[in-house]
Formats: sequence, structure tokens, C-alpha cells
Amino acid sequence: MTDSTIIKETISKLFAEIEFEKEPAGLYDPLRYMISIGGKRIRPKLCLLTYSLYREGFPKEILEPAAALEVFHTFTLIHDDIMDRSPLRRGQDTVWKKWNEDTAILSGDVMQIDAYKRLAKAPADKVGAALDLFSKTAAEVCEGQQFDMEFENRSEVSMEEYSKMIGLKTAVLIACSAKMGALIAGAPEADCEALYNYGYELGMAFQVADDYLDAFGDEKVFGKPIGGDIVNKKKSWLTVRTLEKTADKKAFLEAMDLPAETPEQKAAKIATVKAIYTANEVDKDAKAEILRYSDRALDAVCGLGLPLDLLKVFAEKLVGRAK
Repeated sequence: MTDSTIIKETISKLFAEIEFEKEPAGLYDPLRYMISIGGKRIRPKLCLLTYSLYREGFPKEILEPAAALEVFHTFTLIHDDIMDRSPLRRGQDTVWKKWNEDTAILSGDVMQIDAYKRLAKAPADKVGAALDLFSKTAAEVCEGQQFDMEFENRSEVSMEEYSKMIGLKTAVLIACSAKMGALIAGAPEADCEALYNYGYELGMAFQVADDYLDAFGDEKVFGKPIGGDIVNKKKSWLTVRTLEKTADKKAFLEAMDLPAETPEQKAAKIATVKAIYTANEVDKDAKAEILRYSDRALDAVCGLGLPLDLLKVFAEKLVGRAK
């Protein structure tokens, strides 16, 4: 088993040295840009972590698939930012904002292709299963994004619907990352499935934490403007829970419909909606939900007979920022 420091150093080196085609620069520079501005590298770290539960060292046959997970995730961010009209990502200009929408679409497309090329470098006896897992996950992520966009045209969404959407859009890729490392390491199928479930529950916790931090986080830490979901009238765990609890749905929906064209209007809208959140204690509910999902993640792997310290630490680091 490899400790988290070695995994972190391995990931840092992997992405510092990652290479893309040089020309046309207008296509590949956005890829280099998105990788260079960093991120938490959650998915490749988790992939290497689960691999390390069964194997020593990190040969190319696991490093390339781990990189593929991050490259694919970055592709989804490039396209999500276009759809959401987000100007910032990780505190920097988004690709469509820095270049233009056409470039962002095409660069995202080639990034997805690059992910498949890297995944194909998995061991010959595992590459079929790895590609099957990845392809299923990639389609599910797109399904989740479609549900998310459809929700924008509805005033209300049930918690069941919202949970299904974030499960597809966010949790399945983290689950795939957890399973991928174990699969390539040759772990038993039962272990692979348990680690998939660990990743899924952790992914759910992560998304609820992300929704919470969008309203109640620190912009410098969060890497995006606080209140973006409120300004853009996006459904979040907080909005869905508020509509479940509030005695005055009309007032809340009117608050979500407030204009947010000027900085003053944005600030006023964010403050108004957050006041309704706190009055209904949905901020506290979100923290309890994050803890519930985190506990379920660890429950999924407690019977594997493996050293679980790294999995516990990983879970804490991932969602601890919202506690």
C-alpha cells in the first residue's frame, strides 16, 4: 500500500509532464491551459489509491488510465462552463471566455478523444473491461448533464429527481475512478464493486458539499464566485430542500426570480436567498446529508479486509471543506 504523499507527488509529476499535440495551437492550447490551472485531481488520485491497495508502484499501465479520468473530467468542465455561461473556473477565465465558444466546444471534443487514447494503454487483459466501464460512465455523465439542463425550465424538482441527476453527473465518475484502479490491479470483482459503491456515495457527498459551498463557501477556496447557482437560478440540493421545507414556496420562488444583472442586484439576490436557506436550516440539513453519504461510503468498504486508513483520509479531505 502506498501512502497519500507518494500518490500526490505521482499525480503532480504526471500532470506536469503530460503532453498534447502541438498543432493546431488553437485546438490544443486550451487543453494545456485547463490542465495547467490545476484542480484537486480527485479522480486520478482515487484511481491510484485503489490500485495501491493491491499493487506496489505505479507503472504506465495505471498512470495513463488515471490521467484519462482527469482529462475526461476536464472535457466535461469545458463544456459545462459554456452551458452555464460561467466566466471563472478554478479562479481563472474559462476556456470559452478566454478564447471563444467554438474553440471551447472543439477543444472539449478532442479532450474526450484524448481520454480514450490514454485509457487504451491499460493492460491488454484489462483494457476491454476498463473501456466498458469508462464508456458506460461517460454516457451517464452526459445523461446527468441533460437532466440538469432540463431542470432549469422547471420551478420545482423533487429530491429523488435531483439525487438521480447528481448521481449521474458527478457521482458515477468518482465511482468509476475508484473501481478503475482496483480493476486494473486485478482485484476480485466483489472488491471492485464495493469500491465503486464507495466512490458513488463519496461522489454524492462531494456534490452536496459543492452545492453548499456555492452559497456558503469562501470564494478564494471555492475557486468560483459565491452564489453562482443562485444568480443563475440553478437547481441545487439547497433549493430542492428549501422547497420541501418552506411554508412559503411563493416567496422563495420569487426570490430565485429576482434580477441579477448588476453587481448590486446580484448581491441583493444572493443575500435574500441565503436568508431563506438559513431560516429553513437547509444549510444544517446539507451538512447532515454530507455526513450521511460519507458514512455510507465507508460502510461500503468496511468488509473488504483491506487497510482502510487511506480511504478514510481521502473521504475526509474531499468533503471536510464543507464541515
